[in-house]
Amino acid sequence: MVKLIGAIFIVVATTFTGFEAARNLSERPKQLRALKFALQSLEAEIMYGHTPLHEAARRLAAQMAKPLSTFFESFAGKLTNSETTVKEAWESSLKEIWKSTALKQGEYEIMRQFGETLGRHDRFSQQKHIMLTLTHLEREEAEAVQAQAKYEKMVKSLGFLSGLLLIILLF
Repeated sequence: MVKLIGAIFIVVATTFTGFEAARNLSERPKQLRALKFALQSLEAEIMYGHTPLHEAARRLAAQMAKPLSTFFESFAGKLTNSETTVKEAWESSLKEIWKSTALKQGEYEIMRQFGETLGRHDRFSQQKHIMLTLTHLEREEAEAVQAQAKYEKMVKSLGFLSGLLLIILLF
């Protein structure tokens, strides 16, 4: 009886682990789409609304879901409350939330490089930088969708099957 309960716990735990890994794979394309939407909204605020950067970031925080809303809140707060540059505020806000996202190092580098150019140029140059960043994010999104289609089902199955293997090895 105790062996049966232990076996059930093992299978449930490894299956849960597999589903969590699969959730990460499916969350990445969603977060990339949200990030692209945020940059497009930022472009509209800068180009057509002539909105100051801290105010545009506050508006984006209100529109976005977590963890991106947390990022833009932090960014806006750092711009208004401290004596820091836009680049430093962007980078530190990015570092704060990065662990809570499903995004990878490539996306981090794209966003960090975008932060280096943010607020340094006129509106039209800024628009070009946003478009370049969007192009890079589209490439990353295509890769993420491909990885999701390729590995999501496999990871779920691996979680369950590794639990079965562990049970066979232990009993």
